[in-house]
Amino acid sequence: MRIAVLDDDASLGDYVSQVLGEAGHSCHTYQEGRRLVNELRRESFDLLILDWEVPDMSGLEVLTWVRSSIQDPLPVLFLTCRSEETDIVAGLAAGADDYMVKPMRRAELMARVFALLRRAYPQQQGVQQLTVEPFEFDATAKTIVRDGVTLEVTHKEFDLAFLLFRNLGRLLSRSHIQEAVWGHDHDLPSRTMDTHISRVRSKLQLRAEQGFRLTPVYSFGYRLEQVGADV
Repeated sequence: MRIAVLDDDASLGDYVSQVLGEAGHSCHTYQEGRRLVNELRRESFDLLILDWEVPDMSGLEVLTWVRSSIQDPLPVLFLTCRSEETDIVAGLAAGADDYMVKPMRRAELMARVFALLRRAYPQQQGVQQLTVEPFEFDATAKTIVRDGVTLEVTHKEFDLAFLLFRNLGRLLSRSHIQEAVWGHDHDLPSRTMDTHISRVRSKLQLRAEQGFRLTPVYSFGYRLEQVGADV
């Protein structure tokens, strides 16, 4: 999963990234609140981990912005030195999903992150098979079956379609999609993703009259939505 970590202590941010990276997550670290907010305007993440006292814009202010500006539900974990009951209550009241007091304990962090992701994205936790009528996905065989017919897709096309259907209704940034499907390939031509999107749309017939809409969002990414067949 894709996680953003906000902490003005670069060494702690790197350690959190290392711990979660070993669990298979892709972490991006930020030391200033406003920089993270600017990134959130063009990037999507599965989870935010926020320190409270950071330069320029506090973690609480970042959380307030997230809850008022981001449409899709986004789990947020506070990881901070502020341990007073009033601080914990304020953080949770502002919209945090969990609150953890430093010093960070590795096993506890992993357990809390896993619990938040499991609640927020139950369809993504180790899922190998997924059914969204009329499609059936098998991640082991990398096959897509529609109405009993196996579609001819490449492995990358499968990975892209599987990602989109596991995030049905969510707006995913281009970087989010690239990391999930192609990894950290900084030399990936920008048109490669658009070409694969076009092929997936065509092969799966992702059109409104077929019950799905796969749309680009300018300067951000793509969203797959399930819509009424009569739209």
